[in-house]
Amino acid sequence: MAYPPPHATQVVSVTTTQQGVSSWSTGLCDCCSDMGTCCCGLWCFPCMQCQTAADHGWCCAMPLLDFCCVVSCLLRSSIRERHGIPGSCCGDCCALYWCFPCVWCQMNREVKIRRRQPASATVVTTQVTGY
Repeated sequence: MAYPPPHATQVVSVTTTQQGVSSWSTGLCDCCSDMGTCCCGLWCFPCMQCQTAADHGWCCAMPLLDFCCVVSCLLRSSIRERHGIPGSCCGDCCALYWCFPCVWCQMNREVKIRRRQPASATVVTTQVTGY
């Protein structure tokens, strides 16, 4: 008895991840775009700082150790790098020096907005061929 020849099946999967250059979702002085952040920053600034750090995946107590804006600069740089936002450490330090509360409110808004949307678009294509 003869058996039919075995069919070979090949599965090809291609994964493409797209993550390009981005920008801050809100401006430095866009406090009115999120009144909750604005009010929290106004009446309980340390609480907002701790929430921002925790939501970004850092220890919530890190902002309490912020001497000479070192932690603030590192957090802002980390947010920029994670989301592909251009900038520099020098620019971050200058922004923090001139408008410390505005920078923290912007970082808080950014972390909230980015948490609601995926960090990158991933496309998986699968093709099954038989011969």
